[in-house]
Amino acid sequence: MTTTEYFSGPGPEAQFKAFMAEGKFMIQRSAASGHHVFYPRTITPCSGTADLEWVEASGDGTVYASTVTRRRPEQGGDYNIALIDLAEGPRMMARVDGVAPNQVTIGMRVKARVGEIDGETAVIWSPA
Repeated sequence: MTTTEYFSGPGPEAQFKAFMAEGKFMIQRSAASGHHVFYPRTITPCSGTADLEWVEASGDGTVYASTVTRRRPEQGGDYNIALIDLAEGPRMMARVDGVAPNQVTIGMRVKARVGEIDGETAVIWSPA
């Protein structure tokens, strides 16, 4: 794929969202270096090459950090916001479901799925 072809299609964020609409959690990988990147982008960080390709994420991760956001029960109640280290290397911000927000701990092994949060398609993590 040439650089012109790469930049002429839908942007990386639109491609990422289209994959999620199909139930797929995809991330990008540099064809040259093999390094994975997240959040979707048009060029590889540091090298600046436009050789990113889409690959399916393993869905395995580890909680790097977590915090609890407090809300009134009538607004949906408390929820956590976590930084997840993907098995492939990148880190992403997400929610961990299936456990009380204050029970999400650093080092917890988690597994990804594509689901919905407040009507939006999202990558959601659950304890592994």
